[in-house]
Amino acid sequence: MVAEGREEKKVDPKLLELLACPLTKGPLAWDPERGELISRVAKLAYPVRDGIPIMLPSEARTISADDVLPPAPPRLSGPS
Repeated sequence: MVAEGREEKKVDPKLLELLACPLTKGPLAWDPERGELISRVAKLAYPVRDGIPIMLPSEARTISADDVLPPAPPRLSGPS
């Protein structure tokens, strides 16, 4: 449900599995509260606008150690 004047922010989990930080090539974590994709290694938060991740370092905001989310769960790998 979307509150009046607020846009619900979410990202497709399958898309999240495919995306990587353009600088570090490392995994990204989804921050639903801010609607951003977080690169813990690069300490950058990439915005998601209208459901589209903006993966440009020039559009990302720098985050501090306090802003970084808790450690990410291990990524699922394909069939063994």
